[in-house]
Amino acid sequence: MENKNNNEYYTIDLLQVMKALLQRIWLIVICALLAAAIAFSFAAFIITPTYSSSILLYVNNNSISLGNVNFSLSSSDITASRSLVDTYTELLMNRTTLERVIDKTDVSYTYQELYEMIVAAPSNETEIMKITVTSTDPYEAAKIANGIAEILPERVSEIIDGAAMEVVDSAIPVLEKVDPSITKFTAVGLILGTLFSACAIVVGSLMDDTIHDEEYVLQHFDCPVLAKVPNLIDAANKKYSYKRYGYYYKSTDNSGSNNMGSK
Repeated sequence: MENKNNNEYYTIDLLQVMKALLQRIWLIVICALLAAAIAFSFAAFIITPTYSSSILLYVNNNSISLGNVNFSLSSSDITASRSLVDTYTELLMNRTTLERVIDKTDVSYTYQELYEMIVAAPSNETEIMKITVTSTDPYEAAKIANGIAEILPERVSEIIDGAAMEVVDSAIPVLEKVDPSITKFTAVGLILGTLFSACAIVVGSLMDDTIHDEEYVLQHFDCPVLAKVPNLIDAANKKYSYKRYGYYYKSTDNSGSNNMGSK
């Protein structure tokens, strides 16, 4: 019996796939809820939460000199302002400045670790520089940010003549964690659980080569169906079972005697 699809192409019966998904929708729901519960537990109890605190510094760029070059900038020149913020960011993120911040705040980080905790960028495309510090302790994050507010202006004035920075807003401890988001983790777990379970069911359905009915034989093999074995039944007074030489039934009458017969 030759499979007539082996040498031609492999077809996917979408109706069979949808039927398999609908028959096992309960399994998909269980897997999705289980994955969501695992993701929720992971985010709520395993991952260490982190907190952020920010400071705002005004970049004074009216007239500065770098080395022997003097130049003036307009407060409305946003492009030049961004350039200055980038310059000050580089001054902030170098080893000397970060080590001064560590000494000032008395924290137990290396400068590489502190580097990973700091993000600096222009605030809303203005001359105001926003520096955000992220830590596992909200009070420590605010302490480091305020330490930067003291060290960075001094560091900038040492390097760039005429440059100055003013603190617009100091840092305060923010007790609302920024990561992980329990809602986000739970939603991702729910989606992944649904997708993986559905994919597993689809793959299992496509790889299933069990002959379920005569339609499968007609679709996959080049041969007619000559006969079909009926389902074995277990009625109230008859029990059918299959033996090597055919079917036989065993019935019990009211007298309790057994009658044997073959079919």
